[in-house]
Amino acid sequence: MRAGQLNSRVKIQKRGTGADAWGQPDPDSWADHVEVWANIRHLSGTEAIKGDAVTSLVRASIRIRRRAGIDAGMRVVQGTTTYEIKAVMPDEVRREFTDLACEVVS
Repeated sequence: MRAGQLNSRVKIQKRGTGADAWGQPDPDSWADHVEVWANIRHLSGTEAIKGDAVTSLVRASIRIRRRAGIDAGMRVVQGTTTYEIKAVMPDEVRREFTDLACEVVS
């Protein structure tokens, strides 16, 4: 894989074991897992009105160098955009990269 194709620096985060101010477990906490270079491609986007509110869904494919330890349920953060990882698809032929099927959260 050519390094020039990986043009975005992203953080991959996993659910953290953080606690709130009273020491109670915080289920919404995230901890940085790793920071890597990636190629982000937005594949599709839809917008609909559901329950009198506009909702949008953007799907993206994020390609990183081959790496173990990443699974669905983690998330990718690039600048102010957060992507929820839906599936992890490693390249089993050349063993060069891993594709992350994602949806934009914010």
